[in-house]
Amino acid sequence: MRALYDSKSKLDDRGIKKLLSEENKYRTWLKIEQALAYSQAEEGFIPKAAAKDIGSVAFADLDMEEMSRIKEKVGHGFVPFVKVLVRACRGEGKKYVHYGVTTQNIQQTSQLYTAKEVTEIYKSFLADILEHLAALARENAHTVMAGRTHGKHAIPITYGYKVSVWISELLTHLERFEEAEKRIFTVMMGGAVGGFNATGLVGRRVQEQVAERLNMSSMEVPSRNMSQMKVEYLMNLCLLCNTFHKMAEEVYYTGIEEFSEVCEGFTPGTIGSSTMPQKINPKLAKGIIANSQKLYSLPATGLYSAVRMFEGDSSSYMLFDGLMEEAMELTAEVLIRAEELTRTLNVNKERMLENANINHGLDNSEYVMMKAAERLGKDKAHELLYDKAMKAELENKDYFTVLTEDETLSSMFTKEELKQLIDPASYTGLCSVLAVEMADKAEKAAAIIKEEHKNQDSWEELK
Repeated sequence: MRALYDSKSKLDDRGIKKLLSEENKYRTWLKIEQALAYSQAEEGFIPKAAAKDIGSVAFADLDMEEMSRIKEKVGHGFVPFVKVLVRACRGEGKKYVHYGVTTQNIQQTSQLYTAKEVTEIYKSFLADILEHLAALARENAHTVMAGRTHGKHAIPITYGYKVSVWISELLTHLERFEEAEKRIFTVMMGGAVGGFNATGLVGRRVQEQVAERLNMSSMEVPSRNMSQMKVEYLMNLCLLCNTFHKMAEEVYYTGIEEFSEVCEGFTPGTIGSSTMPQKINPKLAKGIIANSQKLYSLPATGLYSAVRMFEGDSSSYMLFDGLMEEAMELTAEVLIRAEELTRTLNVNKERMLENANINHGLDNSEYVMMKAAERLGKDKAHELLYDKAMKAELENKDYFTVLTEDETLSSMFTKEELKQLIDPASYTGLCSVLAVEMADKAEKAAAIIKEEHKNQDSWEELK
């Protein structure tokens, strides 16, 4: 796995590394060739005996050493695979391996099939992360903290509300993944230039059957010049990691001593610095930040590569091979860390409340203004509270004292009422409601994902 931070991570990748291995690439090529043969036989394009022969080849039957020797000789990345597959067939299949299609048909379909499998693992991480966030949102639905805009205190919120924002974005990412599947995870079997020249109408039906067998979509026009499905996938991964990046930035900065509002879970024995014994660093957060930032650079490269002229260009395919693999690896690194971060995050409720009170009630100025506006009107109430807020800020006066000394305000509110009005806990709006609502939605989405994963089709069933 490529990782720009903490490459020695022992965290469980749930099989992503195996799916992105060289061995699995060849396994998937075999799987696609077999799906093609079964589909061609179904349409009468090749004999059923040939399809059965090709389908009976196990990965262990492929001579990898011979494939390497052929590759050195012919200088082609896929032809050696075809040749060892032909040799592995025992009968009629030898004549019909890779029949009527071209290299990119198999390689791209294989790559997108692998991306589909990897994405299912991503979803398993997301299910766990959503459960962790749901628990955080519920536990902190009423945890008062300072809401901040432009780096300064704005008005109070709850930490559960902050978590609800992350949940909402993650649910949107899930929705985006699901809606994009039909466009991204596509089968291409159109041959040399994508026009079904070697197969005619039957070729289109074969492509549709291959897609059905692989639980993928069939490209309407299987042009080798089209790469937008890959660019869309890269962008979707960037958007997903962008939310985790935002979460990590919050943890990174609000975990510094001056804030001390949250901190990553700490494993005894972990060392943060070779020179400073006291250091406990936000390792998960900075790993998420670094890998996300690297990921963002990939779609731009893909956009440039997607505009090659004519009907095919291997320089583009090769570049996309690297972009897709790196993007999936970087996303995996982010998700692994995000799962642990959301599972082990410690919330300092007392410090959050202390920080919310650091301005001694100024953060509730809008609340006082809205109550005063019921009698004075909004514009006059804003002028009045602006004057009082500036007096407290610029003259370093106690805000409560400034409010109680004002004749207009003291005529409308008692001291006890004013004290209540500037209490951060009294002005969090629907923050707690939104926290609970999004916790419910997160748990529901996680349950759906986990149920779907129980019902995944096996390759044997696809035959």
